[in-house]
Amino acid sequence: MLSANRARLFSGTANRSLAEGISNYLGVPLVNADVRPFRDGELFVQINENVRGANVFVIQPACPPVNDNLMELLIMIDALKRASVNGVTAVMPYYGYARQDRKVQPRVPITAKLVADLLTTSGAARILTVDLHVGQIQGFFNIPVDNLFATPVIYEYIKHKKLKDLVIVSPDAGGVERARAFASRLNASLAIMDKRRPEPGVAKVMNIIGEVKDKTAVIVDDIIDSAGTMSEAARCIMDEGALAVYACGTHAVFSHPAIENIENSTFTEVVVTDTIPLREEYKGCAKIKVLSVAELLGEAIRRICEGSSVSSLFI
Repeated sequence: MLSANRARLFSGTANRSLAEGISNYLGVPLVNADVRPFRDGELFVQINENVRGANVFVIQPACPPVNDNLMELLIMIDALKRASVNGVTAVMPYYGYARQDRKVQPRVPITAKLVADLLTTSGAARILTVDLHVGQIQGFFNIPVDNLFATPVIYEYIKHKKLKDLVIVSPDAGGVERARAFASRLNASLAIMDKRRPEPGVAKVMNIIGEVKDKTAVIVDDIIDSAGTMSEAARCIMDEGALAVYACGTHAVFSHPAIENIENSTFTEVVVTDTIPLREEYKGCAKIKVLSVAELLGEAIRRICEGSSVSSLFI
């Protein structure tokens, strides 16, 4: 249990259930506050208890609706700074706008850097997040960034299923490091999907590098958006003779038409975490399994407050 005098937890409206899970793990209640919109859509935030001198952790992913939730986070940080807190850590289980991390064509923004600037300007002293889309986003900040990995949570679930003849599949070349680490822990082989992305949000699977025949394939990625590419990858893997295909993703963005793609896919199961809350229409899908990262984030918060090492969680 963590002393409430050492840390205070503040939750936005984006993922209240995850914040409550972190609160239960640490034994620290959430700060009493009003967070609500005005009639014109602007946001009102008021902290209803004394937080002067406290180290506050604001739990708010920048998940859909991204702009609303991001703005809410910035306003909450500003309100806390003006309440004379000692420091504010932005706990962003999902870091929105991360996929625009560099200029890949002329006259486009680098929104991952823009969000970093906004968070720093609003008064955040530290960022705690899970599975950044690319690690170099940490370099966009001049404040500490702790980028946790959800791999241990997903790994334990897959391990307990005792699947036979496993092959871990990276959906693209950029995810090879993540897939290799996953495969190493499970003593599994590795395969890579060769795909092309003609436009944002659209990808075409071209080839499979590695052996998947007569194996149970587990596709590992950080974000599952429309699930279209993953569903196509699963079909290709099954066509190559795999016994079954599972998908594992940290962030369940699930934009339209993800539910149709998942339900009509050849996946046995799609495993995600609760960095983003599952919308109501997805809760009835039998193929979706949600794992919680509340203990992972709670343990990181405890170690930050106690000044102990967080690096052992970066696995």
